[in-house]
Amino acid sequence: MGLKQNGAVMAQPKILLTSIDDRFIYGQDIELWNEAVGSNLVLIVNDEIAADSRKWAPMRVAAPESVWTRFFSVQRIIDIIHTATPRQWILIMVASPADALALVKGGVPITKISIGHMQAGEGKRPATPAVAVDDADVAALREL
Repeated sequence: MGLKQNGAVMAQPKILLTSIDDRFIYGQDIELWNEAVGSNLVLIVNDEIAADSRKWAPMRVAAPESVWTRFFSVQRIIDIIHTATPRQWILIMVASPADALALVKGGVPITKISIGHMQAGEGKRPATPAVAVDDADVAALREL
């Protein structure tokens, strides 16, 4: 059963997968994900990108024409995810485990998470060739 808003039961959104990947949409990867999970809506959830529409253009070009792509802050997704319609099959893309955890804590019904790419940087150590983590990442992943 879904959440209640103003006494009415709301349907759960169809979130097929949440991907942690700091590259978001790039190359053929988004097409492969869409084929694999069957999504028709990709939500790029990142406060920085949501605030700067100039960063959207390259990602919109990379996304398949058959898929809607939207850019939102973490809080905006928390606020609106339960208004998704049953015909929206959703792939959520976040840059970090912290963003995924914030969504879950905010009530976004995430059940599957894939870790794609997390860039190396100061304080990060390699977990795999494509994933580098710091203590905060590890703590967020454990909590998820």
